[in-house]
Amino acid sequence: MWLLTPLGFFSIVQKAGDQAQGTLTVRARVASDLDNLRQSVLSSLSATITGAGTDYQFRASAPREDVARALGELALHTSYSNFKNEVAKRQGKARAALYHDVWDVLYRLQSAPKAMVAGPAYHPRKDEHGKPAAP
Repeated sequence: MWLLTPLGFFSIVQKAGDQAQGTLTVRARVASDLDNLRQSVLSSLSATITGAGTDYQFRASAPREDVARALGELALHTSYSNFKNEVAKRQGKARAALYHDVWDVLYRLQSAPKAMVAGPAYHPRKDEHGKPAAP
């Protein structure tokens, strides 16, 4: 799942080793986003790993239940009435502008043809098993 939050942008997935360990992998484009998450709501998040040969340069893992609780904490701490303004306040106008670009692209779903919003859409890249990567 993708999460755009005032703390940062995260992609949360279950990688191959996560299931056996009961963890989830939290990926980010910016290392400080993981630091923000760790300091605010997910203290059990592991140290950040840089690189690892994927398109997300930074990653860490945490117990699945802790990630679930952290998501709940994010909801409980929501007290702003405008998300992009809160991002600008916490992370600056440049980050808020990037989030606005995402908002603008997703806004198209409201008036998109039915074929654009129904059914699975696959990313042109392959996942770690050689299958089309679902969004």
